[in-house]
Amino acid sequence: MISDLARLIDAVHREKNIPRDVLVEVLEGALEAAARRRFGMTRDLEAHYNEELGEVELFEFRTVVEEIDDEETDILFEQARDLDPECEFGDSLGIKMDVEVLGRIAAQTAKQVIIQKIRDAEREMTFNEFRDRKGELITGIVRRFEKGNIIVDLGRAEAILPKREQVHTETYRQGDRLQAYVLDITRSSKSPQVVLSRTHPGLLMKLFELEVPEIYEGIVRIEACAREPGHRAKIAVSSTDPDVDPVGACVGLKGSRVQAVVQELRGEAIDIIPFHPDPARFIVSAIAPAMVSRVYMDEHLHTMELIVPDDQLSKAIGRRGQNVRLAAQLTGWRIDIFSESRHAEMNQQARDELARLPGVDEELVELLVRHGYRGSQVLSEADPYEVASILGITEDAAEALLVEAEDLAMSIEEEQAEKAEQAEQAEQAEQAEQAEREAALEEESSDDGEQELPPEAAPELGAEEGA
Repeated sequence: MISDLARLIDAVHREKNIPRDVLVEVLEGALEAAARRRFGMTRDLEAHYNEELGEVELFEFRTVVEEIDDEETDILFEQARDLDPECEFGDSLGIKMDVEVLGRIAAQTAKQVIIQKIRDAEREMTFNEFRDRKGELITGIVRRFEKGNIIVDLGRAEAILPKREQVHTETYRQGDRLQAYVLDITRSSKSPQVVLSRTHPGLLMKLFELEVPEIYEGIVRIEACAREPGHRAKIAVSSTDPDVDPVGACVGLKGSRVQAVVQELRGEAIDIIPFHPDPARFIVSAIAPAMVSRVYMDEHLHTMELIVPDDQLSKAIGRRGQNVRLAAQLTGWRIDIFSESRHAEMNQQARDELARLPGVDEELVELLVRHGYRGSQVLSEADPYEVASILGITEDAAEALLVEAEDLAMSIEEEQAEKAEQAEQAEQAEQAEQAEREAALEEESSDDGEQELPPEAAPELGAEEGA
């Protein structure tokens, strides 16, 4: 081994930040692997680093015996006495070996083992350094691009920003600063261990925590967060101090705090709304900027119907459904939005349908519609006890009503199927008639194309034939 091995260990320790004892263990293991490759696996070999000499020494251990049974593991007592005068029968005697006899192939094996072990040690160091930083913000420099993934230099380690965790509206160049959310820490042997994300809602929450001291101190809490990365986000906040406005704290003076977050997210629009423990009020705030006229809530199905003025419907839904989709993610409720005119139309259709049930007058129909039963099919699937309590009738009467509703639903379904069949037949007949008209027009045009020669052209034609 090289004489200045101790200095080399110190250099690698400083450069790679790997503990010296780990490096010594790597060297010892590499020399043992090389020796076993040279001498076989049956010999009892051990490598030890000598701090004073600054080299790794290789020892072969043999058992002191009177008669040799195994030439690779035993040594005669007389030979052992020459090496160590104090040895006794049964002792395990360590004999120092000359590492020069290992040869070039064994040295190459040792080199490969050292390289692999140092990589493993670096990977373990990276894992130990970042395993407690999962869910935090981290800043690095874009180093290179690999198959759509971005490799980020974090200083003493590299991280990966997978393509699926990138915002498609953002572009980066080599050397750009990048701030991201630590999504996961893995022990993968081939890829970087630190997995980053620019799309996770946690990125938005951590950025607000960074910009808003009240959030960091726990006075203002982020209750929920929803994002469509690169386009829009909604965040719900509350305050533990009645004197602190949570929305104002997040917006900041002249919007300075929220603008810092928007700038880091490269223009992603952010709606900050006050959290409310009442789900209905919370959803009304979440659907802003649209105004809501009425809210119908079904706790069993965890759904809500929002009725909005006709001119507010497009605002409530948002561009390509973005606003209502974010509101549903933020609140955790399924949301259906109807305009007032559409809602009135649906209610009228329900009244007309339910009025066909025997024994159900206008007052009972209104009660059913008011409680969300918009048709015989919905009513037939209801609980008899619930219907009985709504209408003020017995459960037996409610069960009979549900049977009637089921029969009516089947009848309406048959009527609709018959109408659909008639409409299809009418369409087919119209298509056949159209085809006949087109065929007749084609025939007419072909007949017009076959014109007879005029009489004055006949003598000229005969003269040409005689010639």
